[in-house]
Amino acid sequence: MLSTLTKAADLAIDDHVGRTLTAVRLHLGMELAYVSEFVDDHARFREVDGPGLEHLLKTGDSVPIADAFCHHVLDGRLPELMRDTAEYEAAMRLPITHRLPIGAHLGVPIRQADGRVIGMFGCLRRTPDPSLTPRDLAIMRVFADLAGRQIINRIETDKRARRIRADIGAIIDGTAFAFEYQPIWELSTGRPLGFEALCRFRPGPYRAPNKWFAEAAEIGLTIELELAVIREALKDLPSIPTSQFLSLNASPTTVLSGRLHQLLSSVPPGSVVIEVTEHAPVDDYDRLTAALEPLREAGIGLAIDDAGAGYASLQHIISLKPDRIKLDGSLTRSIDRDPARRALATALVAFARETEATIIAEGIETSGEFKALRSLGVDKGQGYFLGAPAPLAIALEMRGLSVT
Repeated sequence: MLSTLTKAADLAIDDHVGRTLTAVRLHLGMELAYVSEFVDDHARFREVDGPGLEHLLKTGDSVPIADAFCHHVLDGRLPELMRDTAEYEAAMRLPITHRLPIGAHLGVPIRQADGRVIGMFGCLRRTPDPSLTPRDLAIMRVFADLAGRQIINRIETDKRARRIRADIGAIIDGTAFAFEYQPIWELSTGRPLGFEALCRFRPGPYRAPNKWFAEAAEIGLTIELELAVIREALKDLPSIPTSQFLSLNASPTTVLSGRLHQLLSSVPPGSVVIEVTEHAPVDDYDRLTAALEPLREAGIGLAIDDAGAGYASLQHIISLKPDRIKLDGSLTRSIDRDPARRALATALVAFARETEATIIAEGIETSGEFKALRSLGVDKGQGYFLGAPAPLAIALEMRGLSVT
């Protein structure tokens, strides 16, 4: 979702800049308008508007910065306004002047807030244009300011994406994460039933796991990161008693990829539960249901995470028909003192009974919450009151609960 939104924002920026270039080109009667960006020792043409001249210059082209007009304009060897490039020896020495050719040119720098020049906003004709005036140059500055703001935003977005991609890539390649396991208990008997694998990323400073996954989604690496985490967690599956299960988190995006089924193809039936985690609506539940079917046929359990936290989780429950429904911690918190929370939990317990699902309450932190949930008929639970997340060896040493 975030990746889609980022791409949509990039397209909106490009469209805005493109329309700005078209407007200035038509207003000044020029043949081609462009925005260039300085990248290392090259001028890259980030956006070009020149109908019919794409064979001469197009978006994505680049030239050595020493051969570009923008470099010489900034150095003062060429003016920002040139009615006839033949009048300037420095212009005539540049190959690009003859290759396009460039007969008339206007170009103004694009600056960041700190004054640093990051590119050039320019337009040109292949023939001289004696009608160009300083007023035209002033108009160019206005357009350059409008386009520059958008370009700067896009550059910052690109830099952020590169940084995130490097960070996430390093995590995936180096498995720079570890796990803590939180026990899941049967509330009526105190019997341990399984463990939820909770990923903890190692790079400092500490950031919550959901931040890492959100950034992975922003650049389209959700599937790769989730599968890397699941693959690593499965290495601990042989250490978990065969009578208990390992609960793993996966987004609908990863389920729909088909790669999760491949990864889980060899696990023993009943040993793994997949918690579908997503806070946004799913576009095609029929497709998601079909993708989950091979997992269910292989004995993989299905849980819907964060029930009661919002519309999306409730829609998941109705459409996907899970065998486990996990009450969100926001619903279990203070449930012993809040009639509204008790009423909603009661409704979900009744729904679970009607659909032959079980309820797992998350975030149980007090004795009062534990007793209230058990009295409502909640089947299973987890939380700090019952057992904090811990390395697997420690989690396995936890004994049964006192249910009195």
